Amino acid sequence: MKEATGELNMTVITVVAIAAVGLLFTMFVWPNIQANLLLSTACSSVNSNGNYSSADAGVGANGEGTVECTHFECTAHYNNRDYTRNCLEE
Repeated sequence: MKEATGELNMTVITVVAIAAVGLLFTMFVWPNIQANLLLSTACSSVNSNGNYSSADAGVGANGEGTVECTHFECTAHYNNRDYTRNCLEE
């Protein structure tokens, strides 16, 4: 019975650890990936004057987020945060 209890404890610890890693990914890593995708799309749609040349490039895959570009500087507003990228440095 002690062996079964020990294996159950290790299973619970493993499940909790996997859930914690998933939570950290969802809260911190995924929003950065989404914002970088928005900025990459926006920078590819910047015209020769440094302004936005496409109206649909500033919306994320699920309809969230907006992007504004002026003078080759794009700012993505996503997940209540602002991410900025200079399109000339790519």
